[in-house]
Amino acid sequence: MRIVCISDTHELHREVDVPPGDMLIHAGDFSQQESQIHDFNDWLGELPHAHKIVLPGNHEETLLEAEPEMRRAITNAVLLIDEEVKIAGLRIWGSPVTPLYGGAFSMSNPADRRRHWARIPDGTDILVTHGPPYGILDTAPGSTFHEGCPELLEAVRLIEPRLHVFGHVHGAYGVVRTEHTVFVNAALFGNTGDLDKSPIVLELSSR
Repeated sequence: MRIVCISDTHELHREVDVPPGDMLIHAGDFSQQESQIHDFNDWLGELPHAHKIVLPGNHEETLLEAEPEMRRAITNAVLLIDEEVKIAGLRIWGSPVTPLYGGAFSMSNPADRRRHWARIPDGTDILVTHGPPYGILDTAPGSTFHEGCPELLEAVRLIEPRLHVFGHVHGAYGVVRTEHTVFVNAALFGNTGDLDKSPIVLELSSR
């Protein structure tokens, strides 16, 4: 399974040179306006990948529970909001939750986040979250501040997914491989307001 990972395109999705693959994963922050959600969905439909996974980010206010009709606007991909999908024998679970105090899908209370991440099913192969786990690809260049979620890190260590895809922290783009999990920060948005990085592509065997 050839997996193409992207995140944080911030309405510039049509500028992305998307490599071919079997599955496309977008880990959130693709729009801020209703019109852009429709264009984003149209763009997804133009891509050749057999499987497409999308979850919202903290900028996707229009995809909150108060706007269910906007969630239905994503028809050319599987939209994951705290739920699981199975594709080609792979169990994929996604959540847009971040530790922010504001923005869409924010959850600032650590106890609430611990309960939330306990919902990740055992046996998850691919975990997709908008934000990173604490200490892993969660620090912008020149900063010592970790923006990742400690409670998410606890859950990842317990579940040991084979692949964990996220974004949110611009500038922390990259791949980290551990004994059990490959971590991918696929945030493409740069500090100059454009997309200055390329999609990350990797292979994952089906079960």
